[in-house]
Amino acid sequence: MLFFTVIISIVIIQRIVELAVAKRNEKWMRSQGAFEAGAEHYPFMVMMHVAFFVSLIMEVALLDRPLSPLWPILFAIFLLAQIMRLWCLSSLGKYWNTKILVLPGAEVVRKGPYKWFRHPNYVVVSVEILVLPLLFGAYFTAFVYSLLNLWMLSARIPAEERALREATNYGERYSLKNHPVK
Repeated sequence: MLFFTVIISIVIIQRIVELAVAKRNEKWMRSQGAFEAGAEHYPFMVMMHVAFFVSLIMEVALLDRPLSPLWPILFAIFLLAQIMRLWCLSSLGKYWNTKILVLPGAEVVRKGPYKWFRHPNYVVVSVEILVLPLLFGAYFTAFVYSLLNLWMLSARIPAEERALREATNYGERYSLKNHPVK
């Protein structure tokens, strides 16, 4: 239980720090003329992530879930996801945010993992939502929140791509010229 408490505490502190960074980046982007897309689903995304942590803590603590026998592998995957998370955040710099904020006319970031993937940060989040609960035997949380995350991303990614295509060079940079904006 000590391992769980340490890991979950670190992750929650990490999320709080990320929210502070996002707020600072939002202030800068809005001062440059950025607009928000997908605002209608953002509160649901926040609730989903908060509920994920509540569910994970409750499932592990109340049901006394054991550490997975595969914990070294799952923990290694989790650590790799953290490295990838930092790479995503540092690659986007002031453009990174938890909201979909788009700066009209901006050049789309194509460095770090964004050089090869359009949405590496969403891959990281998806891995975390699956692996963190599995690490601690919280199978219900892993299953339910992985499904909820897929549902959320099915709204979020199209909203983000639509806004980026309309206001930046996103379609050109990712060769999406022949893909209509939906």
